[in-house]
This record gives sequence, C-alpha cells and structure tokens, in this order.
Amino acid sequence: MHNIIVDSALAYWQQGRKTKVTSGGWISGNAPCCTHRGESADVKGRGGIILEHGGESFVYHCFNCSFSAGWSKDKLLSENTRLLFKWLGMNDSDIGKLNLYALKLRSDIPELKKLLSFELKEIALPDDCKPVNQWLNEGCKEPELLAIVDYITNVRKLDWEWYPWHWSTTSGYKDRVIIPFYHEGKVVGYTGRKIIDGKPRFLTHSQNGYVFNLDAQTYDRKYVIVVEGQFDAIAIDGVAIMHNDPNEIQCTRINMLGREVIVVPDRDRAGAKMLKAVSAHNWSCSSPPWEDDIKDVADAVQRYGRLYTLATILHYRGHGEIKTKLLKKKLEGLHE
Repeated sequence: MHNIIVDSALAYWQQGRKTKVTSGGWISGNAPCCTHRGESADVKGRGGIILEHGGESFVYHCFNCSFSAGWSKDKLLSENTRLLFKWLGMNDSDIGKLNLYALKLRSDIPELKKLLSFELKEIALPDDCKPVNQWLNEGCKEPELLAIVDYITNVRKLDWEWYPWHWSTTSGYKDRVIIPFYHEGKVVGYTGRKIIDGKPRFLTHSQNGYVFNLDAQTYDRKYVIVVEGQFDAIAIDGVAIMHNDPNEIQCTRINMLGREVIVVPDRDRAGAKMLKAVSAHNWSCSSPPWEDDIKDVADAVQRYGRLYTLATILHYRGHGEIKTKLLKKKLEGLHE
C-alpha cells in the first residue's frame, strides 16, 4: 500500500524520464543528482528507485555518483531526500507539505503534536499599505516615503531585493517602514519600525510561535542562521525569533528544516538568553570578532557587507557545550 510520499517519488521519477524495471526490482533511469555533485550528466540510466515494505517506503541510489536517499514511514524527510525531490523538479512548498505529512505519521512525539496544532491567522496590514516599489512606480513623492527609501538604502544599507518593504499613509505609520510577516505566502503579522527618533520604535503585530522569514529557507540550503530581529534576518536571509528566548514551537519549526542551525545572538547581555536553545537543541553558535561597536548582524552587514558577514559567521561557528558556555560568559559580561 503506497502513500503520498512514495507516490510522489515515483511520479516525479517517471515524469519526463525514460525508465525501465530491472530484474532486481529497480526502476532505473538517468540520475538527476550527478551534475549537482561535480559529475557529468548521467545518460546511461545509472539512477534507480526501489520500493520496500510492500510499497510503504522507497530507496533511491545513483550507481554513478553514489548519491543515496529514501524514506520510510517512521522517518522524517532527510536532507538528501529533500534534495532528490528538488532535483526531480518539486517546488519548495510541496516538499514542505510532504515533510508535514511525514510529521503527522509520527504524531506520537509530544513536541510534534504541539507543532501540528500550530496555526496562524491571516491578518490585514495597516490601511493604505503597499510595497514601497509600488508607491514609487505610481509616482508618489511624499517626503515621508522618500525618507523611507533613504533609510533602507543609505542608513541601513540594505538591498531592495532582499525583502518586500511596505509603507502606509495611515497616521502613526507614515514615519515607519513596514515589514510584513509571511507564513506559507500569507500575511500573518507585521512590524512598523520608526525611522526617526521617538517611541515606540516598533509597532508590532505578531502571533505566538511565528518564526520570521522561515518561508525563505529553501531546502537546498545547508545552514539556517537564527538571529533576534527582523532587520538582522533580512540582512543575511536568515530567520528571526523576534526576542531572545525562542519557545518550543519556534525551535521545533526551525529543527523541522533539517539542517545545521547557527545561532548568532546580539552582542549584549540579553543575547546570552538565546544560548539556552543552543544547548537544549544541540545547535551551533557564532560570535565573530567584529569591531566593538557592532551590536548585531544588521550592524555587521551595514559595516562589512552581506558576503563578508556571512563568511565570518560560518568561519567562527562552533558546536558543543564548552563553546556555548564561553560565549554565554562573554555576553553576560557586556553592558546592555
């Protein structure tokens, strides 16, 4: 008896590919993995899928580049299996749905039960709120809008392509850049960051358990970088927990990505609180030796640029209890 994951593997394997069944039961065809692993394209049908346990699981193997993947009903989708689906042409959204299906089959696990009950309501952005690019294309030259453009480009030194920045003419928001929160393509919250002096700096509408920018974490990535604030996450295309103490649902949703998690705390005493999750979930952490006045990832990108900042985060990442304790002690010794 097949299920949606096995059926999807077969359907994508046989779609647009000439296959044949060998005497050993392998459904063989040209492997899609070789060119992604530094080998020449397979033209000899060296890849193959075989069904096991009455069709309830499958194994994939390439006899050219030795790449292997597969799935059985007591497992989540491994990184290699997600890569296989991607190389076969499946989009990230459908891969995520299959991973959720695999989670449901393991709903006996307490932390997964909490995740499966996780829901977010779609909400509306403030009145008369549109993407900044749309306002500009429509010929809007309001001073407040031009100030938003200057803030993003010259003050924050962020790229327009990195996020769909919004602006609203509504009272209370005209001097704020609005950052929508997305979940599966829907708006589920937002924050408005004041670009001039004054309080509150942020007007935020968020829902419990939400992880900012999780939608952007495609399955071909090796790392997911976890930071505190939205500007930090946008600056390096990571995810933000939007405070310094992630809850169980946030941690589970991050773990569900199935890759190395690197936490980069803010460089203050409060940042030490993020390291509790590092120890609890066996994550990595990183604190590059940036200049002393660099307080967070967004500051680093503003000073050094995105590529150098990412390179230093990866280079100085560490794993294990000793690394975490040393960083915690360092942060706790700093001023707020």
